Amino acid sequence: MTDWTEKYRPTTLSEVRGNNKARDQLEEWAESWDDHRESVIVHGSPGVGKTSAAHALATDMGWPVMELNASDSRGADVIEKIAGEAAKSGTLTGGEAGRRLVVLDEADNFHGNADYGGSREVTRVVKDANQPIVLVANEFYDMSKSLRNACETIEFRDVSKRSIVPVLRDICRREGVEFEEGALEKIAESTSGDLRSAVNDLQAVAEEAERLTVDDVVTSERDTTEGIFDFLDELIKEKDAEGALRASYDVDETPDDLLNWIEDNVPKDYEGAELADAYEFLSNADRWLGRVRATQDYSYWRYATDNMTAGVAASRRGEKGGWTRYGPPSYWSKLGRTKGTRNTRDSIAERIAEREGASVATARREILPFLSAMTHHCKNRALTVRMAAAYDLDESEVSFVTGSGKDTNKVESVVADADELKAEKAVEHSGNAFFEAERSSGADETAAAATDESGDGDDSSGQQALTAAKSDDSDGGSVSDDSSSVDDPDDDQAGLSDFM
Repeated sequence: MTDWTEKYRPTTLSEVRGNNKARDQLEEWAESWDDHRESVIVHGSPGVGKTSAAHALATDMGWPVMELNASDSRGADVIEKIAGEAAKSGTLTGGEAGRRLVVLDEADNFHGNADYGGSREVTRVVKDANQPIVLVANEFYDMSKSLRNACETIEFRDVSKRSIVPVLRDICRREGVEFEEGALEKIAESTSGDLRSAVNDLQAVAEEAERLTVDDVVTSERDTTEGIFDFLDELIKEKDAEGALRASYDVDETPDDLLNWIEDNVPKDYEGAELADAYEFLSNADRWLGRVRATQDYSYWRYATDNMTAGVAASRRGEKGGWTRYGPPSYWSKLGRTKGTRNTRDSIAERIAEREGASVATARREILPFLSAMTHHCKNRALTVRMAAAYDLDESEVSFVTGSGKDTNKVESVVADADELKAEKAVEHSGNAFFEAERSSGADETAAAATDESGDGDDSSGQQALTAAKSDDSDGGSVSDDSSSVDDPDDDQAGLSDFM
């Protein structure tokens, strides 16, 4: 059966439901693009119609669409494609007024891949674009500040129940599905503003019932809440491949979480060859889930679920009896215990990436260990001070990198010296601007003195003195300019090179 979310995707902006204000802002941005030539970030919760609105806008404007995804495995290729499409102009694009819309989906995921050229490069591309670009993001603040500041922003809010119900009603009528109004309201309430999920739920329930009633919706919700422990028992010990797959339909867990549950508990009953086979199916499932994250095509979930349920059940060799104490994934508890440490690490890595023009992943995996080795326990104190100054590290961050206690005098003095170094650098990077007034004043006084000595009638001597003063000032200015260009931290090469 055709996916209803694709079949009934809005084709024009007038069909986009629940975000009238955002829809109008997007239309206004497109119509006035030649005046401002800014890219736009469209952000909001998943399933509220951001990407659909971008495509509908292109239809309304008569613009062809080039859609790219920031979660693709080769992020550098994505940036190159964006740059190529954004640089096109005139009749090369083939759309009305020579325009083509570049849609970058999952734009908040640029930091997640080491192969990305970095948000700095993306920011440069959107600033210099000759074509309109829409960046679609779920988490607005996961994007770099420089990228956010370079674009106009439009927020899509969760779709209200009163906007979802008419969409569901229209789909039912087009599909010839009889329904009770209360059933549609129940679906709209249960999806918490996610229109895409509401349409998916409607299709799932409608496939099982001739007439859609409130009881059908309630029964469907109840059927999806089977306990995870009962499911694990059935999967690992009892059900065959088909039975395990069907049992997974009744579990209220996403495929990602379900994989973690199975992976952690299957070794408690499986061993040897059957465990090896089970883990092979789980690795296949993980690859399919990776494809979902990369493409946002949730139809791949079915293949992941097939592998982690039917595949694991088929790996069983012999009967499994008795009672097994299953537990939640250890991965979750590890994440909870290390959350503070990971936040500190990521904060440092983001600043390193911003200064060095690298991706956050590269900064985290390659540069941070390098810094930790060089500044271990602050033994190379001068280098540690320059590092803290370059990346604006506080006591806890210096402690994280060096391995020294954050409350020790050693770390506190390093941060204090780093603050002084930053103040000195700020003056040094000013390029002697504070002395320009003195130099200019001195030149004026020299010219005036020469004029007084030569008298009113001797213009040539005064002119020579003034020329000499200007020449001195010009020479001094050229030296200052050269120094400033070397020390300028805004050329995107400052950072690690500052203290190496």
